[in-house]
Amino acid sequence: MRFAYLIPPMMLLAACGQSEKKDTPEISINAGDGKGGVQITSNKDGTGRIKIGGDGVGIDMKIPDFVDFDMEGDFDIDGVKLYPGSHVTTVNVDARDNGGSGDKAVVELGFTSPAAPTKAADWMAGEFAKKGVKVARTGETLAGKTKDGDDFKIDFGPDGANAKGKVTITKS
Repeated sequence: MRFAYLIPPMMLLAACGQSEKKDTPEISINAGDGKGGVQITSNKDGTGRIKIGGDGVGIDMKIPDFVDFDMEGDFDIDGVKLYPGSHVTTVNVDARDNGGSGDKAVVELGFTSPAAPTKAADWMAGEFAKKGVKVARTGETLAGKTKDGDDFKIDFGPDGANAKGKVTITKS
């Protein structure tokens, strides 16, 4: 199983206790190939499951108190964080072996921001410019390439007077 190196850090992440933080993002991590893989899920109350399968291994266990980390504070693209006061609502990671043609990973983060879509997109475009990261803008969508060569896209949409959106990072 090519993604076996992910198991120890995922187990450590899964073992972290949930503090009094009530607004935990929903998390989904899938990694594997044709021989098996790892799946970790967590719902908003912090409980989740870990499943590991392949090469004669089969683990499926419930994990209470899934995660205790500062998603908003820890997330950035080349040093650019989400608009101040933004809140990550979902995290989905899908890392798969492309059958010998290389690995592919897609990370998606759903978020809400305390600003209108245009204001949040303007702010993030300005922050990318300060860091020397080129972004193309179409309406309220920013797209570019990280310094490591990964493609990213940030979509902003209305959520009342505020914004909600999705960050998609693709490594291929």
